Amino acid sequence: MKIKHVLASVFFGATVLLTGISLADVPTTENGVTTIHLSEYNGYFAADETLAGLKAGEYEFIVENKAGKLVGFWLQDPITKEFLEQTPIEQGESITTRVTITDNGFRYKCPINPTPWYDVGVSK
Repeated sequence: MKIKHVLASVFFGATVLLTGISLADVPTTENGVTTIHLSEYNGYFAADETLAGLKAGEYEFIVENKAGKLVGFWLQDPITKEFLEQTPIEQGESITTRVTITDNGFRYKCPINPTPWYDVGVSK
């Protein structure tokens, strides 16, 4: 039975390597500020780092417009609905914003290039 598990693990690892699937990076924290890189495409966002297991604290969001048109970035507290950021991003441009994320977590979306809300909880 153990050989089946080993073979399954080897097969999965080989599949990941051969298909070019990469795992998300862990966000870096310097001087108490954690950096999150987001790329906005037509209708969706992609994160360079994993958004799982984040803690409340200071964050710097770097958002790059890869949609080929004007887009926007809304960052909001999901409980209080307070906006932490609301800004347009020109085609091919990036914005950087620093915010404090509470135990409520955060959510983000684009109102111009309609994307769903991306809800992100934080670990306590």
